[in-house]
Amino acid sequence: MRFAYTLARSLAAVPGLEVAGTTVSAEDAQHVRRWVFCDLVMPDRRRCLRAADHDGPCEPDTG
Repeated sequence: MRFAYTLARSLAAVPGLEVAGTTVSAEDAQHVRRWVFCDLVMPDRRRCLRAADHDGPCEPDTG
């Protein structure tokens, strides 16, 4: 999860790439996916890009 989070955040500046939709799965269970990011849509229509299941308030994507 940490690797996927770090990789996705490093690619966030690529135009057209929505990192908030990043999921991970085990190779032998690709139908079982875990969200890497919270992915909640904020009131200003930006997505929260904190880790999934984070503590505290959401933070919008400022990119």
